Amino acid sequence: MELDNLTRCSWCTSHPLYIKYHDEEWGHPNYDDRFLFEMLTLEGAQAGLSWFTILAKRENYKKAFNNFDAEIVAEYEEEIIQQLMQNPGIVRNQLKIRSTVNNAKQILRLQNDGVNFSNYIWQFTEGKPIHHHIKNFKEIPANNSLSDKMSKDLKAKGFKFVGTTICYAFMQAVGMFNDHIETCWKYNNDH
Repeated sequence: MELDNLTRCSWCTSHPLYIKYHDEEWGHPNYDDRFLFEMLTLEGAQAGLSWFTILAKRENYKKAFNNFDAEIVAEYEEEIIQQLMQNPGIVRNQLKIRSTVNNAKQILRLQNDGVNFSNYIWQFTEGKPIHHHIKNFKEIPANNSLSDKMSKDLKAKGFKFVGTTICYAFMQAVGMFNDHIETCWKYNNDH
């Protein structure tokens, strides 16, 4: 398949990093706990910033947070948090950094209760993607009733930086919502 001449969602055509992310990950259903933790962290880190800023720092995030191994991140002590606050490779927002450590602990708490993080997350769409029929990228909302429900439940379970807008973007990123525009080559190829 000739990737250079494909029709893509309009948000991803300005930079090769966006194109790669769009073509290889965004909207592709993913059930891997580590990846889900990564995307929840990155979407939370994006709050108030551009997604491009976060994508550009993604490899630094992987290094800083032990490739998003929740068992390791949950054990981060104050000394490591303070080191992360000095790390120019990530967003040095104390609340966002602490939320990542906190969220790792909440993932482990779910697992200790016998609940797989992936199964927990995907229950909001009954384990399968929801296909939105988007003709123009401007039609996509910032949130909906499912992202509201996920946000409320995550907060009740002690997660941080999981507002409804963050949850909606997360659900798009991990393929719970297929928000590729209908003319995008990925619309029917991931699901």
